[in-house]
Amino acid sequence: MGSFLFEKIPLSIAPEQLGEFLKIRPHSSQMDRLKSLIEEAQMVARPKAFYKVAYIQEKKDNQVVVDGVTFTSRVLRVNVEKAHRIFPYIATCGEELEEWSKKFADFLDKYLGDAIKEKALRLALDFLYKDLVSRFQPGQLSRMNPGSLPDWPLPEQIPLFTLLGEGPSKIGVQLNESFLMMPIKSVSGIWFPTEESFESCRLCPRENCPGR
Repeated sequence: MGSFLFEKIPLSIAPEQLGEFLKIRPHSSQMDRLKSLIEEAQMVARPKAFYKVAYIQEKKDNQVVVDGVTFTSRVLRVNVEKAHRIFPYIATCGEELEEWSKKFADFLDKYLGDAIKEKALRLALDFLYKDLVSRFQPGQLSRMNPGSLPDWPLPEQIPLFTLLGEGPSKIGVQLNESFLMMPIKSVSGIWFPTEESFESCRLCPRENCPGR
């Protein structure tokens, strides 16, 4: 069982679909620029992901102990009430895209580059999820992410990274002193089996978040 690393996730982006999402008119100069940037990105992009199988050892009032690592969150504790096995994970657009995007000075290029990195991250996360479901057939899954709820704040990244072990470094993700991940377009959390679907977004007050 153990852990699973994905370093060769393909970046496949349909310019028309991304352009429609970004409200860019077809056959416009902005669409031409988007197509050009997607072509550039596909040459350098290396989206990556990692997840592992972990087991719950103890459940307290507002804490969960997983493979010797303690998480403090009442919501997490309630969500894993009937679970014994969880799947901590991390996914990223990749250092390569992050470096590629640093060259942009033009506002439009920065905006489009950011959207491309976000799409790369979503592709990596989808790739990971499909592998997890195919490999373990866990039934319905829900997830939580540190920092998405006041009950599970960003400092909880520390125990999560401890649980993930070498996974983050293998895909080039680091935590800064503010507990934010670098590259910025990275996501970490825990997938867990559940009878009722749960997403942190349901309790998060950020109505305009692009992740909704």
